Amino acid sequence: MNVHTHEVLKSTIWEIANRLRGPYRPPQYRLVMLPMVVLRRLDCVLEPTKDKVLKQYEKLTAQNMPESAMERLLGRAADSKRKHPLYNTSPFTFERLLGDSENIAPNLVSYINSFSPTARTIFERFKFTDQIEKLDASNRLFTIVKAMADVDLHPDRIDNLQMGYLFEHLVMRFNEQANEEAGDHFTPREVIRLMANLVYTGEKDVYTPGIFRTIYDPACGTGGMLSESEKFILDQNRQANLALFGQEYNDESWAICCSDMLIKDEDTSSIVLGDTLGDGKTRDGFEGEKFHYMLANPPFGVEWKDQKTIVEKEHKELGFAGRFGAGLPAINDGSLLFLQHMISKMHPYKAGDENAVGSKIAIVFNGSPLFSGDAGSGPSNIRRWIIENDWLDAIVALPDQLFYNTGIYTYVWLVTNRKAPERRGKVQLIDGTRFCQRMKKSLNNKRHEITEDQIRELTRLYGNFRDGETAEVVIDHKTGEKETRVVSRIFENREFGFLKVTVERPLRMNFEASAERIARLDAQSAFANLATSKKRKDDKAAAREIAAGREQQDAIRNLLVSLEAKGRYRDRKVFEADLDKAAKAAGVKLAGPIKKAIFAALGERDPEAEICRDAKGRPEPDSELRDTENIPLPAGIVLPLPMDFGPDKPNDRLIESFRDVIDAYMAKEVLPHVPDAWVDYDKTKVGYEIPINRHFYVYKPPRPLQEIEADIRQLEGEIADLLKGLLA
Repeated sequence: MNVHTHEVLKSTIWEIANRLRGPYRPPQYRLVMLPMVVLRRLDCVLEPTKDKVLKQYEKLTAQNMPESAMERLLGRAADSKRKHPLYNTSPFTFERLLGDSENIAPNLVSYINSFSPTARTIFERFKFTDQIEKLDASNRLFTIVKAMADVDLHPDRIDNLQMGYLFEHLVMRFNEQANEEAGDHFTPREVIRLMANLVYTGEKDVYTPGIFRTIYDPACGTGGMLSESEKFILDQNRQANLALFGQEYNDESWAICCSDMLIKDEDTSSIVLGDTLGDGKTRDGFEGEKFHYMLANPPFGVEWKDQKTIVEKEHKELGFAGRFGAGLPAINDGSLLFLQHMISKMHPYKAGDENAVGSKIAIVFNGSPLFSGDAGSGPSNIRRWIIENDWLDAIVALPDQLFYNTGIYTYVWLVTNRKAPERRGKVQLIDGTRFCQRMKKSLNNKRHEITEDQIRELTRLYGNFRDGETAEVVIDHKTGEKETRVVSRIFENREFGFLKVTVERPLRMNFEASAERIARLDAQSAFANLATSKKRKDDKAAAREIAAGREQQDAIRNLLVSLEAKGRYRDRKVFEADLDKAAKAAGVKLAGPIKKAIFAALGERDPEAEICRDAKGRPEPDSELRDTENIPLPAGIVLPLPMDFGPDKPNDRLIESFRDVIDAYMAKEVLPHVPDAWVDYDKTKVGYEIPINRHFYVYKPPRPLQEIEADIRQLEGEIADLLKGLLA
């Protein structure tokens, strides 16, 4: 790519966009400039064969040729080598439009409506005809068309790769003007190149001449992932047959992607417009289909409320027969839904089966999918499902400030159902957070970029698959300070899993019928409700009920006062016996809820008191002392674990398998400190998390106290000198 030409082109088009100021605000420039750039690109592509197409069109029209046949013949007239027709039957070009300035608006509309059907659909999604009227009314249309006519976008000068970069630069600039959120952005090309390098590393089949492979992106945006993947493979295997598939919910991004595909003579019908997850109006555009390679940068940190009804219904009714059987993430981040969706589209694979091809996935996430969600929750269960099925191959941590609209750290997950033999049962973590360089000029939040050498180094680390491999990395971009650090770690699948057990402590309370504690009864709902009535329509009956309830409250208070002389009880059983005896003597009936209210009001936690027990003599747990312990899964276990997915599934088989492990942990780590503790086995859950930052954490000891003290004294001296100056 000619960098100078690219820079000139970017500034030229942005200068043209600034001419819209007035009738358009900067965030609205995209409504005009994106379709205008596509239109000019198509104009440059078709202009050399324009007269030939017009002559053929005139001939076919005179013959009353059917539209379907006419499309094919006109496509050949425009370019006999193309598989997918692209032509325009209008006499206009950008240059000819300028010859009739008075009628430029209707002529431009006619020009757009004269494109081949696929190209017309693209401009319909841009809704460009709505802007033509506004541009004409504000006397800007002729100016913009004239300026764009001077921009040469012919493929001989600007190839498809450079055109893709231009589109993405414009989208980035317009997003910056509109202050778009972090989850609604496109992926920098160096990140896409890294993902392509990682995905196709070790993929010998894809470099076989004549091989057919499919590539899919469920959130394809302007098509960068698909284009870069295609380029990566064809650069090394020109004879590969590749089919690109994608889905995009944004009309504008879909139109840009399709225009790029159309110019490259690829099938635009394989780019579906709609919501991949399903929003009630659109759905998965490739239901039931499988793909060899999948790459995506789905929206992360973005709510999926609009898809909630469809997704929850599929999860509940279809389970693992659908896309979301493992679980659902929190409503504020639907990125894990996209990964489950992609996994559902993997080709089946079985080791030793020559006909099984399998699939490989690369997907960009923020940090949330690594650790969000407690054991047994949707996100944890999704991680568990992926890891226990041995699909998680590697995770590469990327630098911060890498994306245009967000400065957060991001992570590339590599997922496959056909791991190489040496990688089976294991997961590789790569710390790529230092593999970047500062940009000379930042682009919004993007201040870092990954160089080609760093992409090769990260790819090499992934391909080597070595635990403890080191690299020399820059730890301070300002000073250029470097340090040798471990950047690759290998873990067994089970090392990311743990058992979350609930540890209970017995409830110990003392009871006292003092005036202060008796007064607390009024705050207990069961006691307060005695003096209420539900008879809203009969005031007299309600008044009688309330009066009777107050009498009952007074009777309860009086019988409790009779126990005041007994002093403080440190055994609930003894207190309850005296309470029942006093109630019987006073003729007061104490229902279960009222007795609980009395215990709550008159009781206080007391570590010296006797244990409170239930009717069967078992210790009652104290909710305030309840704690949990995360027990690592022991070495040598066989995955998957004996437990169904879902928070409402029984865990009997899990407890049976791990009771000895839990008991041994309790005996070693808990009971020496709290001998009266026990485990509530029914609450035991399985959790999975991937604490990648912890595994690459490098401890930096604080400076010696003497140095810190010297700095403080120096600062104190400087402050004293300043104060002397003020007082002088």
